[in-house]
Amino acid sequence: MNASDRADIIQLLGLYADIADKKEFTELPRLVFTDPLTLDFESVTGMAPMETPLDAYTEILRGAFAPFAATHHAITGHVVDIDGDRATIHAHVRAEHWLPDELVDGGSNRWLVVGFYNNEAVRTADGWRLDRVKLTATYQENAHLASATLPSE
Repeated sequence: MNASDRADIIQLLGLYADIADKKEFTELPRLVFTDPLTLDFESVTGMAPMETPLDAYTEILRGAFAPFAATHHAITGHVVDIDGDRATIHAHVRAEHWLPDELVDGGSNRWLVVGFYNNEAVRTADGWRLDRVKLTATYQENAHLASATLPSE
């Protein structure tokens, strides 16, 4: 395994976290993802895995993170396996999401998700990009707060 490739892939996960934590939905998604990409957040959302165009996913992210006053995604313990121009990445995640107090009516304002990412990346002409993202949540606190990110009917 090339140490430079490994470092680039770990940095890719840092940039992935920055999309939500910095609310930077303009440039970072194109530095992180392929177009299209496959997403699997079933353990958190209940939705089946799906392939989606990058622009559509970027708008979903923008809307999903808009209600939060702050988020913090700590992605650690990277286990990277590179096979030519493809890589698998297993990593631990602790994701905290804080809603403004006025949205929680005196209740807890923090939604915590702990678990693992099992992602896949591909080497492109522009560098490594995630083409598959899978989050497996093993623990959550205040999961009901996630409903603040869902569009109202």
